[in-house]
Amino acid sequence: MLAALLAPAVGSAAGFVAKPSLATQQDPATLVLDASRAADGIMEVRERIPATAGSFTVVYPKWIPGEHGPTGPLNDLAALRISADGAPLDWRRDPNDLYAFHVNVPAGTQAIDADFDVLMNAPDDVMSSHSLAVVNWNRALLYQDGIGSHEYFIKPSIVLPADWEFATALRGATQSGSRVDFAVTPLNMLVDSPLDLGRYVRKWDLWRDGSAFVQLDAFADHPQDLDIPTSLLHAYQRVPDEAFALYGSRHFVDYHALLTLSDAVGFEGIEHHQSSDDRAPEDFLTDPDESLSGGDLITHEFSHSWNGKYRRPADLTTPNFQVPQLTDLLWVYEGMNQYLGDLLSFRAGIREPKQYPEYLATVYAEMDTETGRATTPLIDLTTGAPYYFLARGDYGAIRRNAGDFYSEGELVWLDVDTIIRERSHGARSLDTFLHRYTEPALTGPIVKTYTRAEIETLLNEVEPYDWHAFFDKYVYHTSVHPPVDELARAGWRFVYTEKPNDFITASQADDPGITGWYSYGADLSAKGVVRDVREGSPAWRAGLAPGMHILAVDNQEFSANVFAYAVKKAQNGGAPISLITSQTGWFQTLSLDYHDGIRYPHLQRIDGTPDMLGAIMVPRAK
Repeated sequence: MLAALLAPAVGSAAGFVAKPSLATQQDPATLVLDASRAADGIMEVRERIPATAGSFTVVYPKWIPGEHGPTGPLNDLAALRISADGAPLDWRRDPNDLYAFHVNVPAGTQAIDADFDVLMNAPDDVMSSHSLAVVNWNRALLYQDGIGSHEYFIKPSIVLPADWEFATALRGATQSGSRVDFAVTPLNMLVDSPLDLGRYVRKWDLWRDGSAFVQLDAFADHPQDLDIPTSLLHAYQRVPDEAFALYGSRHFVDYHALLTLSDAVGFEGIEHHQSSDDRAPEDFLTDPDESLSGGDLITHEFSHSWNGKYRRPADLTTPNFQVPQLTDLLWVYEGMNQYLGDLLSFRAGIREPKQYPEYLATVYAEMDTETGRATTPLIDLTTGAPYYFLARGDYGAIRRNAGDFYSEGELVWLDVDTIIRERSHGARSLDTFLHRYTEPALTGPIVKTYTRAEIETLLNEVEPYDWHAFFDKYVYHTSVHPPVDELARAGWRFVYTEKPNDFITASQADDPGITGWYSYGADLSAKGVVRDVREGSPAWRAGLAPGMHILAVDNQEFSANVFAYAVKKAQNGGAPISLITSQTGWFQTLSLDYHDGIRYPHLQRIDGTPDMLGAIMVPRAK
């Protein structure tokens, strides 16, 4: 019964017919993950996979939910050995599908054994440090090709390093020494249930009602990084109630917000139905700047339990981890969730509600100064998300990137919210839609899919409006500017002033630089290395380019103060700023013809109008 409750409805991938699963609930595959050397960046897998005699294929998960692409880290799988009844078997990688491995199984054999190493750390993909590790089970298993992932069962176990603790949403944990065994689990739920482990751990209840709970499980590189201020802990403890008030429902049995605090592992957030894989810098819980700049990390992923895991685009819901996901509706899945995750962070008090206009100004300014928006609509970014998530390189504002459908999605869904509020004279809001969107009020972790048409129909039932034309304008066609009507509708206007923006300042606390993106059109490191240049800006016209090093400003050796003085001086005079630069061994003098001073984005209240943003951010929980 539990397996039936936890199995999600799966979308119908074109032409896919599931093979019978040999790993049943009564005779599951078994997986033992030896993580005793996780601190050294390596784990060992011992897996027994039910099989049939003859040609048999196993696969390594490729399309990973929450990562929205074929991101299964195949390079992490090493030293693969396959055997049957102790005898080694030859295996061959498929020449067309590199994630598939073929083996001839001897007659009379009912299972094969797969042993391999999981190499945990690679550039930009570090999963362990001296004191902690993140286990994503998709990195540590093979499974029978062609099955439905909710019908394939595994009994997982893990061997921990000595004196390390763990946390996960997996059920039925029993521990003996360093080994932890879990209940038999459908493959889809195993992959949806990451596990954190480490030597420095604190677990806080954020909400509890009988056997149901929401828990924050933090693992740190250093014990002092777990000394969360009482006021911040109280804000996190308000998050579940604010989420329940926002959605009017709950679709998990219990929930673990798994958080690693490590500069080595870095920043990441991946949603799961009954947990989240949150990774943050070591001072995330102790530095106020981190709470200001990244305070939506846990709330964003928690919100995904409703929007993304329970309600999910039909064409993003696939029968297993080899069938490609279609990502076009990420402007709902991620775009709306960016708005809701931010909203929860402000309503709960992780960030003060009065700070939302300052934050919103940074979102609008960033999207409004992306020159690529003239050619690349939001729908291309979501449809091409598997590519855009991996895109790297200079001039990102021309190419655009996957982060845009989060940031601009927030503006689109804020616009939706303000339209509903204005047209209903405050009687309804996006909260009203969300209550309808996530009905019924209580279920287990199941999936209910949607299409664009269904989203527009439900919005129209909440507030009659031409939502199809609205989304056509801002999602499916290019627009010179992101949605801006919501600012005036909410009682605010967008401006630039010389006053620093609090969120920009907080985001630079650990990586100081010189922000000129909204003035002369370039961002520099503190040492004068050009990080990026905005197309068509004064810096672009001057000839500045990423990677250049500014050595001197108006014949003085470069420093942040010297450059700031030159920008200020040029504001009152007609002469351009002279820059001596180096680039791959060549030197040149450039002329920066800019005279408007430093500028930062802000919102200002429109006198005599209601403050709708203030009303939106008011806490809702009783």
